[in-house]
Amino acid sequence: LAFESRDERVRSRLAHDFVLSPNIEPRRNGRTVDMLVLHYTGMESAMAARDWLCHPQSGVSCHYLIDEGGGITQMVGEEMRAWHAGVSLWRGEDDTNSRSIGIEIHNPGHFLGYCDFPGIQMESVILLCRDILSRHDVPARNVLAHTVVGPASSENDFGMIARLLGAVG
Repeated sequence: LAFESRDERVRSRLAHDFVLSPNIEPRRNGRTVDMLVLHYTGMESAMAARDWLCHPQSGVSCHYLIDEGGGITQMVGEEMRAWHAGVSLWRGEDDTNSRSIGIEIHNPGHFLGYCDFPGIQMESVILLCRDILSRHDVPARNVLAHTVVGPASSENDFGMIARLLGAVG
């Protein structure tokens, strides 16, 4: 598996844990990363989200999951296509997954008791975003909330992402 590589372009030095999701494939049409898409999990716990993102029948995955304590789990190597954006569109292109890295930030979400994101979690998000941006040519306009690229998304994450964008720079 390519994920087992120690290549800095594949594994973030910030990840505390590496758990391979089976829900991956090569990026299509030779695409390279030019987007960073941030989500919140909308699940009861980060562990429940991790289990779901690694379940073969879920049909979803992400590159990174950040728990409420700031722990970062990498699930997909950055060279691979994770299945996090679903049906999506950005600037006329509809295969967001082939051109992006997806980060899931644990929060129960609006249906399970939305809460503020802890400061330590946000610090990890900012550090991870900066780490990813140091390796990939991602313009600022392409660091986005899932809500923006997936109009059918049930996530209402725009406010959280807007605050992060200011902090990431």
